[in-house]
Amino acid sequence: MATPAPTRPTRRERLTAGSAKAAAGAAGYLDDRLGLGRWLGPNLRKLFPSHWSFLLGELALYAFVMLLLTGTFLTFFYKPTLEEAYASVVAISLEVRGGLLVRQLHHWSATVFVLAIVAHMLRVFFTGAFRRPRELTWMLGVLLFALALFESFLGLALPLDRLGGTGLRQADSLLLAIPLAGTYLSALLFGGGFPGQAIPRIFVTHVLLVPGLLAAVVPLHALILTWRQKHTEFRGRGPATESKVSGGPFFPYFAVKNGATMMFTFAALAALATLVTVNPVWLPGPYAPGAPAPSAQPFWFSGVLDGALRLLPAWQINVGDVSVQAGLLVPALVLGGFFAVLLGYPFAERRLTGDRRSHHLLDRPAEAPRRTALGVAVITFFTVIWAATWFSADPGPADAPYTPLLTVAPDTFTAILYGLRVAVFVLPPLAYAATLAVCRARR
Repeated sequence: MATPAPTRPTRRERLTAGSAKAAAGAAGYLDDRLGLGRWLGPNLRKLFPSHWSFLLGELALYAFVMLLLTGTFLTFFYKPTLEEAYASVVAISLEVRGGLLVRQLHHWSATVFVLAIVAHMLRVFFTGAFRRPRELTWMLGVLLFALALFESFLGLALPLDRLGGTGLRQADSLLLAIPLAGTYLSALLFGGGFPGQAIPRIFVTHVLLVPGLLAAVVPLHALILTWRQKHTEFRGRGPATESKVSGGPFFPYFAVKNGATMMFTFAALAALATLVTVNPVWLPGPYAPGAPAPSAQPFWFSGVLDGALRLLPAWQINVGDVSVQAGLLVPALVLGGFFAVLLGYPFAERRLTGDRRSHHLLDRPAEAPRRTALGVAVITFFTVIWAATWFSADPGPADAPYTPLLTVAPDTFTAILYGLRVAVFVLPPLAYAATLAVCRARR
């Protein structure tokens, strides 16, 4: 009987074997000189998945790096005082060499940073990657999301142009709507009546406090916990099981992919900053207390709160001697409740399903119909709220730099608002039921 000819290894097998050999060689080289082999060797050979969606977290990481670099440059020229803030931002944009490019790099990096976090969290949620033993990683991710949104709002307020000043005024109104503690919180932020000392305090918070928290949480979330745990992987890819993982080693396989992701992120941000003008603060002029708010669509990461404020009527509830502005307070409570639910969701799902096992294999969305349907319903809920910012009954001046997305007649605008008020209660349950049916059919 003839002996079958040996099969040639596949390209993936050759790449994996070559990567493992290179990792072992690098570990030996550094161990001879630094004595790090015992620690470095296993970590260089740690396996990482190959699916592109696992790089969404790295996309956010490199956008954060660009934020730090460009933010450092901007602090050299920005003047955090009420009188000079706007003029210094205009000078950065029009007089400092390369200032406009760096400022737009900073703005687009913030946008990509928040977008990448949202996409990463959606991938983690719909695949069940938050389950045991990764609850702490999920909670740190939720904290990062909240800090990123807060930091973005602070950055928009710093130029103190018409749009930023209007958002700051809305924030003051939300603080004052809090019963009992509202006036104290407003005084803490503004140091007196609006706008008070808001700009110096926001500057310190935006440049030191929140970035310091992010710089502490990002490594803990992205590096320490990730390296201490096995990675997750989709079912049906390679020989992976709940007790066995597959993939390529960190060096050079995953390191090369990370390097390519970093260069792509920086190149895309540079292209956006060069070709697309964003937030031209020199056109609308500085914020003036008492001036009418600009008829404009807010930036997308503050659109949910702004949309909720537009949908809710100006309710006022009197409880004894205390007057509660429910029309302002309810949107903030809804947003705060959403983040509270996100923080506790892994534990709530574990209790409802009774599944206390450790999971390293991910679910396809159709394999978890109720979770997927709940996620789609929540996305639908916030999309309807956000849609309230797309319309305006006031087109504003023809030469205004900020214009609403869609301008309609006043009667049509009122009808749209009432329609969205109904849709915010009707569409999420319909989305839940339809998604549940589709997932069960596919399952």
